[in-house]
Amino acid sequence: MIHAYQLVVLAPYAAALVLVAIPGYRVGAVLNVLASAATLAAGLWLMVSQGVVGEYAIVDEFNVVFIVINTLVGFTTALFSASYIGHEIETGRLPPGFVRFYHAMFQAMMGSMNVALVANNIGVMWVGLELATLITVVMVGLYRTPQAIEAAWKYFILASVGISLAFFGTILIYLAGQPALGEGVPAMTWSLLQAAAAQMDPAILDLAFIFLLIGYGTKVGLAPLHAWLPDAHAEGPTPISAVLSGLLLNVALYALLRFKMLVAGQPAALDPGPVMIVMGLVSLIFAAFMLYQRRDIKRFFAYSSIEHMGLIVFAFGMGGPLANFAGLLHMAMHSLTKSGIFFAVGHIAQAKGTQRFADIKGLSVTHPRLAVAFALAVIAIAGLPPFGVFTSEFLILTTTFAREPWLALLPAFGLLIGFGALLLRLQGTIFGEPVGPAHRVDASSVPLVLHLLLVLAAGIFLPPALVAWFQRAAELLG
Repeated sequence: MIHAYQLVVLAPYAAALVLVAIPGYRVGAVLNVLASAATLAAGLWLMVSQGVVGEYAIVDEFNVVFIVINTLVGFTTALFSASYIGHEIETGRLPPGFVRFYHAMFQAMMGSMNVALVANNIGVMWVGLELATLITVVMVGLYRTPQAIEAAWKYFILASVGISLAFFGTILIYLAGQPALGEGVPAMTWSLLQAAAAQMDPAILDLAFIFLLIGYGTKVGLAPLHAWLPDAHAEGPTPISAVLSGLLLNVALYALLRFKMLVAGQPAALDPGPVMIVMGLVSLIFAAFMLYQRRDIKRFFAYSSIEHMGLIVFAFGMGGPLANFAGLLHMAMHSLTKSGIFFAVGHIAQAKGTQRFADIKGLSVTHPRLAVAFALAVIAIAGLPPFGVFTSEFLILTTTFAREPWLALLPAFGLLIGFGALLLRLQGTIFGEPVGPAHRVDASSVPLVLHLLLVLAAGIFLPPALVAWFQRAAELLG
């Protein structure tokens, strides 16, 4: 009998093989949505199925959190893509021949991320992330403009350097595990490595974690390793921006956290927490100030992603059951909210024919419904109640204040700086005299509304079952 975790991987890859042979846009879009729905169903099935610990696969409360978020946002992004890509074809920005390639690569990207999430083998996890990276490089350059090609190459070079460093760190972990587990697959099996962590050489673990932090930190978008992220968001199709911010950054963070758990199992090894706290704070505060300099709406929200990933890494660096719980909750809320924002940004860019803030004004006059949805999404990511981002940020700040009162001032300062930039841009975009064209927006608003409702519901009431699930996942982190 096939298990749900196998469907999470096999369904997207099977769909990719089918979609590459479907020439029509409409049929391909429908099949893309159906395949994403099947993957989501398999992901939700994992929530109620028994855990798995095999030679190559692992399913526990920790990675199920990431898998459910991955499959949910993948499904809503496929829904958004169906109408968004249709508009791109009608306006001539995307040749019809590229659509078959787009749909197949979208499913292959989702499958590769799921491989990384369910892998119990640290080598297979690296392969999944590397494959997802290479696919997103091609997707970023989909429009084939000089700017898109440049962004894709920049992404490819920086991400390849990062993933190469992560590969070297993975080899060092394998070497550290050999004395206790022997050569071959056991020394690459994460569950066995974690059980034998106390027997590993702390010096090798320390060196490995530094390489892994820099390597996977590049994929997470942590400053100063973030340079690829704004260009990739600005030049790639908006659905890919939603996947990058809402999913791929999380998958790289998942890999980093798995290795953090491993290093923490050796008492004589380097404590990963302070290093992650510093990198998280640097990313948070740096990105918050950079928001004021952005003139492109997609670059602006790319830096917002760097800001929030910095806060999440800070929370996991603090560690402990409550900080880990807050980090997981904020990761979930950020994924839903930021992907929803990119859905809104995609609508705005198609309505106004531009991504420049200077040419996007008066949305409340030209597109009132879109203006309300965009305003709600920005208010949510700014951390205002009653949305779920407020809950997670409040938990992170209060937990930090209870343990290190002076340290809590730094993330609070960064969030306030970012809050000011968000309100400034929101005011300029929603109000004022309309400029430029005001095209009709035919894209579906269902994905954006669904994400806003989920984030709103999480801010008003967290079901006890969800709280218990996140608590168990937080405990696994140590």
